[in-house]
Amino acid sequence: MVGAIGFEGLGVNAWLIWMLPFIGAAFIPILRNKNEKLKSYVAVGFSLLSAFLALSILPVGLSNGEIHSQIPWFSALNLDAGVLADPLAIIMSNLVAWISAAIFVYSISYMHKEKSLIRYWFFMLFFIGSMQLIVLSDNLLMVFFGWEGVGLASYALIGFWYQDRKKDYVGKEGHTVWGIPMWTSPTHAGIKAFLQNRAGDIMMLSGMFLIFMYSGTFGFRELLTDQTWAHAMMQQNLLVPAAVLIFGGAIGKSAQFPLNEWLLEAMTGPTSVSALIHAATMVKAGVFLVARIGPLFFALSVFNMQQFFEIVAWVGAITAMLLATQALVNPEIKKVLAYSTGSQIGYMMMALGIAGLTTNFIDGYTAGFFHLISHALFKASLFMAAGAILHTVHSRFMTDMGGLRKNMKRTYIFMLLASLSLAGAPLITSGFWSKDAIFASILDSNYEFSSYLFFIAVTVAVMTAFYTFRMVGLVFFGKPSQNIVNMENKGHRIREVNQLMWLPFAVLAVASVVIGLVGFAFEGQLHHVFATYLSSTFGITENGVIPLSEVQDTTGTVEGEGQHEATSGGSEMNPVAVAASVTAFGVGGFLGYLFYIRRSVDPAKINENVVSKGLWRFLYNRWYLNSILYWMGVVIPLGFYRRVNKYFEHLLMYGINPSVQHSMVFMSKVAKMAQSGDVQIYLYVFSAGIIVITMLLLS
Repeated sequence: MVGAIGFEGLGVNAWLIWMLPFIGAAFIPILRNKNEKLKSYVAVGFSLLSAFLALSILPVGLSNGEIHSQIPWFSALNLDAGVLADPLAIIMSNLVAWISAAIFVYSISYMHKEKSLIRYWFFMLFFIGSMQLIVLSDNLLMVFFGWEGVGLASYALIGFWYQDRKKDYVGKEGHTVWGIPMWTSPTHAGIKAFLQNRAGDIMMLSGMFLIFMYSGTFGFRELLTDQTWAHAMMQQNLLVPAAVLIFGGAIGKSAQFPLNEWLLEAMTGPTSVSALIHAATMVKAGVFLVARIGPLFFALSVFNMQQFFEIVAWVGAITAMLLATQALVNPEIKKVLAYSTGSQIGYMMMALGIAGLTTNFIDGYTAGFFHLISHALFKASLFMAAGAILHTVHSRFMTDMGGLRKNMKRTYIFMLLASLSLAGAPLITSGFWSKDAIFASILDSNYEFSSYLFFIAVTVAVMTAFYTFRMVGLVFFGKPSQNIVNMENKGHRIREVNQLMWLPFAVLAVASVVIGLVGFAFEGQLHHVFATYLSSTFGITENGVIPLSEVQDTTGTVEGEGQHEATSGGSEMNPVAVAASVTAFGVGGFLGYLFYIRRSVDPAKINENVVSKGLWRFLYNRWYLNSILYWMGVVIPLGFYRRVNKYFEHLLMYGINPSVQHSMVFMSKVAKMAQSGDVQIYLYVFSAGIIVITMLLLS
């Protein structure tokens, strides 16, 4: 273990990883009057500095060390501010840092000649600083500060083009469901993301303070060391509700059901922002939070935390299925990728949930985090490639593309590689191995409903392969669309984007394939790292949980590093899981190839019957969930408030106020009439009053 107190040793590096982006964000406005290149290079420079600092502590994490550095914060509450760079945080920090750096490099060209670059770079740096704060914080309160920072930055960047030009909208113009518009402006999308995330944040804050009431601390290590708070909460039946409330924050940030609708309309921002939100920040924050608190609650399994993990698993499963079905029919390239993100995040939640429903927590935990790494690589690549296509064809609809592989060969090759990883192409892509690990963890669990979860997971994999091949086919194969023909007739040549744009997504696409080629060994190494980490820190082995007293002393210093680890799991492939992974890719990929690449069958003909047409409309209308959300959360409450205003405010309040006013005026006139100014009358009235009072007293 590597220890640090305050700002010393490697502790300085851990602090600066999240502080440097904030410093860069504060510095960027100073360059307001400087040229565009300087602004961009300075922003990229700060992101790279943060990335190299993250890299400097990577050996600590891979050797099962940790950096725990604290400084005084709120002395009245005995709270310290601190960073906790353990293997989980170190791996996640490097993932965030390097993918963000690639997106920053991409942004130099993508945002070229864009107005408000200062605002763009400020919030991009603020974004990654907030995400790194979430990852490296050693307590829930600091996590929440980063949590809100991520929410603020996403609101500003989703609504970056606040002029609300029609070309910046998402959705098909004129498409309404139950009177609710299904196409959204940037400002509306930003507000929607902000408000839906606040719903989750309120739940998270409630759970945090509920635990603080019983424990007196927000610190992850402190909560693990002294578990008397868990005993007290369990006696009051509050432990599981508190855990579920904290998970509510993850539901909001990671766009899981029922708070998933904001993510589908968050495509109004620049594509570089979409890549950052979907690959390295925001939606991954919720998964990381569950990965951070999951081992803690599993270590408290003596208090029967199974309900918490069941909720995590089933929320993930429902979201994965819900969003995958909608991606099958959507015509916009960025929205298909957005649906895909929510669905793949569902996979991660499913794995982390199933981890807590079995004695072998390590397998599910490793599978979920492996898929997080894999998804971050190929999804960042896919979004940046999509941005290159939008940059060229000036349309977000795949029906306005077609045949682009001839003119954009590099984009085609690297987007195909990333797409194969999303679809789970067997043996050569990281996506195949990470999904296979999730399938295996579900099959190897003893959870009574694991067969249902497995069926959902495989079905979603089939749909993922199908809509991925559909996207590739519509964009790169077939004849050029009328939109492209019109552009070429006007002298606009369809050609490859410059090197500064395609190189970042090329590197990430190749990385997803390289990891895929050594996927089994990579998964085994990741399993070993997490097995050692979970055993030495939480007492979690492949056979359950050992008493904390055998793992840690009272100071929380790790002893006997790795003595309880068991790394046999993850070293053998589950043949049923492998067969399911290969079959899912084969079935979904073949159908997608048949319909949209080879084009042997016209998809439009399938929609000619009533049933398929109704199903298509149901999916295209997003299961009507968006409309239900607006009716329940906006339309009905606003209608109620308008009636309150009309009948209560206008009739009652506005009616009472004049009545009171006129009554007071009348009473003042009566009182005024009694004031004659004659002293004798005053004496007479005064004397009469005294006589009356005396008679009343004597009687």
